[in-house]
Amino acid sequence: VQLQASGGGLVQAGGSLRLSCAASRMFISKYVIGWYRQAPGKQRELVASITIGGSPNYADSVEGRFTISRDNAKNTVYLQMNNLKPEDTAVYYCNKKYGPTVLDKWGQGTLVTVSS
Repeated sequence: VQLQASGGGLVQAGGSLRLSCAASRMFISKYVIGWYRQAPGKQRELVASITIGGSPNYADSVEGRFTISRDNAKNTVYLQMNNLKPEDTAVYYCNKKYGPTVLDKWGQGTLVTVSS
């Protein structure tokens, strides 16, 4: 596993968190990176991705609330999550991707819990 997510926690609805995706043994600048989440009883879903050039894409459910960014110097991708909702509660993961295909094993993820 070359990418590890961190930064999760418990937050009240309307609050904010920033997740970090740190890379090891690879250069994050060479890949499209996606943030995914899996809520209890649901399939893992892509919530945001960022291209090599830095262009972001978002799922409709997080558009306008989440911001993905990359710091190639720190070999890290971030997910700033604002105005969190209880339905954002999930384990969040990051991975490198090519189209719809993820390219690495999943790490342990980081749990985000949003209380109402």
